Amino acid sequence: MAKIKLGFAPTRRSIFSAPAAVEYANYTREKLKSMGVEFVDIDDISEDGLLHNDEDRIKIEAKFKAEGVDGLFFPHGNFGTEYEVARLAKSMDLPVLIWGPRDERPDENGIRLRDSQCGIFATGKVLRRFKIPFTYLTNCNLEDAAFEEGINRFLRVCNVVKTFRNIRILQIGPRPFDFWSTMCNEGELLERFNVQLAPIPLPELTAEMKAAKEEGKKVAETIAYCKEKFNIQINDEQLENVAALKVAMKNLAEKYGCNAGAIQCWNALQSEIGIMPCAANSLLNEEGFPLVCETDIHGAITALMVEAAGMDETRSFFADWTVRHPDNDNGELLQHCGPWPISCASCKPTIGYPLAFDHPGAVEAEAKHGLLTLARFDGDDGNYSLLLGNAKGIDGPYTKGTYLWVEVENWPRLEAKIVEGPYIHHCVGIHQDVVPVLYEACKYIGVTPDLYDDVEQDVLDMIHGIK
Repeated sequence: MAKIKLGFAPTRRSIFSAPAAVEYANYTREKLKSMGVEFVDIDDISEDGLLHNDEDRIKIEAKFKAEGVDGLFFPHGNFGTEYEVARLAKSMDLPVLIWGPRDERPDENGIRLRDSQCGIFATGKVLRRFKIPFTYLTNCNLEDAAFEEGINRFLRVCNVVKTFRNIRILQIGPRPFDFWSTMCNEGELLERFNVQLAPIPLPELTAEMKAAKEEGKKVAETIAYCKEKFNIQINDEQLENVAALKVAMKNLAEKYGCNAGAIQCWNALQSEIGIMPCAANSLLNEEGFPLVCETDIHGAITALMVEAAGMDETRSFFADWTVRHPDNDNGELLQHCGPWPISCASCKPTIGYPLAFDHPGAVEAEAKHGLLTLARFDGDDGNYSLLLGNAKGIDGPYTKGTYLWVEVENWPRLEAKIVEGPYIHHCVGIHQDVVPVLYEACKYIGVTPDLYDDVEQDVLDMIHGIK
C-alpha cells in the first residue's frame, strides 16, 4: 500500500476560545493516530500547536518541505486564521483538505466557543482568491464515519497527485504505423504535466534480452514462476523468450527510472524475438509496473492514475472497448491480446496464442466480475480530460485473450463520449470504485474530469462526506 504523509496544521483565531481550539486539535491528532495516518505535526513550532501567525507559518513551511509531505490538512479548531492557511497552501502547492468539527451547543449565556463552521466558509473564500484548489470535508464530528472516510479518500487523492507529478514512461519503440489514434504530444505532456518519456529503440530491448539470458538467474526464476501460475501452451524456447523479455523490460525501466511503460508490441517486435510481448507485459503489470500496448502513452498515464487512486493495492488492466454484448444493450466487451495481470483473472490463466496474430506469448483468461472503475486520460488540441465511471462484470460469450464483459448504466451515452472524443478505443479498468478519488484529483493536476454517467452530484456528495 502506498504511503502518504500529511502536513497537519490545525488553525485558530484569537477572538474565539484558544483552549477549545487546542482541545479539538489534540482530539484530531489522536484520531489520526488511531487511523494509522502518517502526519507531520507543528506542535514543536507553535507554542499551542496551532497555525495563527506568520512567524510560525514560515517555520511550518520549512518543516513540511523538509519532511516531504504529500498533502496539507487544516482542521479548524475554532474559526481559524484563513490568510495563514492560504499563504501556507500557496507556498506548498499540494492538495489541501479543510475541515472543522461541529460546534457544541451555546452555553446558558449564549456564548459560542469556536464557530468552526463559519471559519471554513471564510477559508474557502480566501483559498479561492489565492487560486488554490482545495478539498472540503463536511462539518462533522470526529466520531462520524464521514470523517474517517473523508481522510482516507483524501490520502488517495494525494497519492494520485503525487504519482501524476512524477511520471516517467519507458517507451519501447514508436507507435505502430496503423495506430494513429495512439499518437501523443511528447513536448506538451512534459510542458503541461512534467510527464517524461524515455524512448528506446527495439535493438536496445533485444540486446537487453540477450544479456538477461546470459545472466540466467532472473530468467530462470521467471520461468519457474510462469510454470507455477499459468497453464503453459508454448514450447520451452518461447517461454524462455517471454521470461527474458520480462526481465529485460524491468531492467530498462530501472535503468531509466521509469514507473510505467508502453511497448510497440506489433509487428516488428515479433519478427525480432519470435513471440508476442503480452505475457511479459502481464508479469510486469502484476508486479505493479503498468505496461500498456501499442505505445499508448496516454494509456500508461491512465494506468498510473488508476492504481494510485487504489493506493497501489490493486492491479489495473489495459483494454480495448471492442463489441457490444449480443444480449445486453448496455453490455460491452473489454478485451486485449493478453497483457492483464494474473490477479485480475477469475481462473488460472494460460500462456498461448492470441486472436489476431500467429506468434505465441499471449495470455488467455476471463477477468473477475464485480464492481469496476473504467478510465481514460486523453486530449485533443491541448485540452486534456479524464473519462471515468463505473461498470460491473457480467456473463458473456467466451472470447480469446484476456477479456471481461461489462455492463454500464447507459452504453450509448458512453459510446458517444468515446467516439466524439478526445478518447479512443483504449481504457484502463480496476476492481475498485475510485471514481470520486480520480474526480477530485483532477482539480489539482489541470485535467478535466468527464463522468460518463449522470452522477456528478452523487460523486461530489461522497467527496464532501455528505453520503
